[in-house]
Amino acid sequence: MVTLSLAHFLILGAILFSVSVVGIFLNRKNIIVLLMAIELMLLAVNTNFVAFSYYLGDAAGQVFVFFILTVAAAEAAIGLAILVLLFRNLDTINVEDLDALKG
Repeated sequence: MVTLSLAHFLILGAILFSVSVVGIFLNRKNIIVLLMAIELMLLAVNTNFVAFSYYLGDAAGQVFVFFILTVAAAEAAIGLAILVLLFRNLDTINVEDLDALKG
């Protein structure tokens, strides 16, 4: 039987974080993909917090994850509101067209 150590969770978090950074740098045109990459980055950080919290026997990391999830939910709501505004005004969701929304 295989037991999961802290290193397994840290490697998983590093892989998730790396995928999200690559997603941000490779695709700078579509705002939906950028929002998904940012959410994946926050998920990777949350995975590390929960892993450290479990292996150190301290609940502070798990409590901190709830605050991060709250910020992520607010970020997603604001990001989607901006996306709807962008699509209504310009009929596109390209990030490059955000300059047209300046007053």
